[in-house]
Amino acid sequence: MFPYRDENPTEKPAIITVAIIIANTLVFILLQGAGAQGPLARSVCELGLIPGELLRTAKPGSGVELAPGMACLVGVAPKYWTVITSMFTHGGWLHLIGNMLFLWVFGNNIEDAMGHGKFIVFYLLCGIAAAATQTLLSPHSIVPMVGASGAISGVLGAYLLLYPNVRVHTLIILPIYITSVALPAWVMLGYWAVLQLLSALAGLSEIQKGGVAFFAHVGGFLAGLLLIRLFASDEVLRRRPTPPAGYYRYRSIG
Repeated sequence: MFPYRDENPTEKPAIITVAIIIANTLVFILLQGAGAQGPLARSVCELGLIPGELLRTAKPGSGVELAPGMACLVGVAPKYWTVITSMFTHGGWLHLIGNMLFLWVFGNNIEDAMGHGKFIVFYLLCGIAAAATQTLLSPHSIVPMVGASGAISGVLGAYLLLYPNVRVHTLIILPIYITSVALPAWVMLGYWAVLQLLSALAGLSEIQKGGVAFFAHVGGFLAGLLLIRLFASDEVLRRRPTPPAGYYRYRSIG
């Protein structure tokens, strides 16, 4: 399911949400070569978070091949800054576009709920929590971890708690059929959260080998659920939208 808009208007411009989207896009184009194999592999190695390197549990000089003839080696000293830089680095155009779409749909309302300054702190904290979760569960991994999805998962957790009944328009793509459906946020985001947890548990035995960092999604989502009440203003919490009559009659719009 791919959300593309919600029925939840904002009162303030989403300055930080847009700035994060622009920053991620510029990093991908300028530092990652817009997906060209060589620059992409180098940037993932230099800016991605390597759990075994960060925790000093991997042997220096060990590594993985990210592109033909290009290996990413574990350094002698931990690169702590990669906890942040990994949030703004992606593995390809689809990875970037998918993450930015989720941030665009849900980030503006969370920014609206807490203000610009608090939102950037909240976003970074969720990203750090996501990275910590994945790192602690795969402490010996030498595969670089990149992507904004951990921080964005925190935004999704916050949205679920603040606006569970807001209708989200979602594109559903099946092998022979494409449609869009308007669903309450708790249905769409609840399905997403359960899918992440099940995928994380299913891949637990292979967690050291790389792939999608599902536990980062779970960690970020839980951080968003826990932190939102500390960051959202009391006024916003008091005037959360309630569902109109007939809301739960899900309707296809495609």
